[in-house]
Parts: sequence; structure tokens; C-alpha cells
Amino acid sequence: MGLIEFIRGLFSRGEKVECPNCGSAGAIKTSDDLIHCKNQSCQNFDSGLAFGGRLVRRYTSVPTRGGFVPEHPVSIRYVNFVGQDRDFSAERDSLVRKKNHIVAQVAPTGRKITLSRDRIKNLGEVESQMPQRVEPGQNWPTGRERQILNFHKKHCSTSPRYEQVRAKYPNW
Repeated sequence: MGLIEFIRGLFSRGEKVECPNCGSAGAIKTSDDLIHCKNQSCQNFDSGLAFGGRLVRRYTSVPTRGGFVPEHPVSIRYVNFVGQDRDFSAERDSLVRKKNHIVAQVAPTGRKITLSRDRIKNLGEVESQMPQRVEPGQNWPTGRERQILNFHKKHCSTSPRYEQVRAKYPNW
């Protein structure tokens, strides 16, 4: 992908339509059939709409079309930044905690989204569904052990010490 194609992907116009939710003109329908509305009180509101009616994309990879169905669905009740209640159906195996956020692959597009843990209404349910790295009652690995585990996992390599630590923490 060249620089020109990358820039075109960042600032794609999409098709201008009337928002099916609130009826305001100037909404944009993207190639993956998502509606992005300019109306701040609309449920399809997208703050990514910039000047000149351009949609500033936050994703550099090509999103999947709307046929994603989670094998092991987890329901996430979420309040977005506008204060609207949202319900997401996410794949259990895709749930990952990143600092104060949870990253999940959601239906129907299959995109990975980042959700703030502070805004998830059923946080206890969601965290109980997340894959556990250590067994209940087992101590967490030391800093040196985590360093070894993460290094060899990232570089797809191995060592006798890594195999020893990996046997101790098989879900890492």
C-alpha cells in the first residue's frame, strides 16, 4: 500500500445519505454499511466527522463486512461518551485488558473496539468471562519471569528457562 492509498483510506468520503435514525441530512454511509451522523443527539453520531463532510477513519486496516457472529458471545452493556446506552455482543476469546480498557471483537462488523472499564455497566460479568492467565490461588510470575514469557512469546523463540517458566504458567 502506497502513501497515496493510505491517505485516501484515512479521508474517505463515503456516500451522503439521510440518517435513518434522526432524519438529519449530511450523514455518511461508508462502504461497510455503517452510518455516521453529524447530529450530536443521534445514536449514530460520530465525532470523527470533520470539516467538509469528511470522515476521519480511526482504523488503518480494512474492516470485515457485517457477517461476524461470535462463537462464544459475551454481552457488554456500555455507556458511551455522549451518555447513550449501548449493547455489544463480543467474542469471549478476543477480550483483552489493556490498562483501564478492555479490547473486544464485536458483532456485526468483527472490528476490535476499545471500551473504558469505567463505563461498562456489567464489568464483573465481562471480567469473569475473560481468559485467566494464572490459576486461582497461584501466585503471579515475578518480573523476570514475565519478561522471559513476553520476550519469547513476542519473538516466537524458546529457551530452556522459557520452557521451565511456561510449564509453570501455561495460560500466559
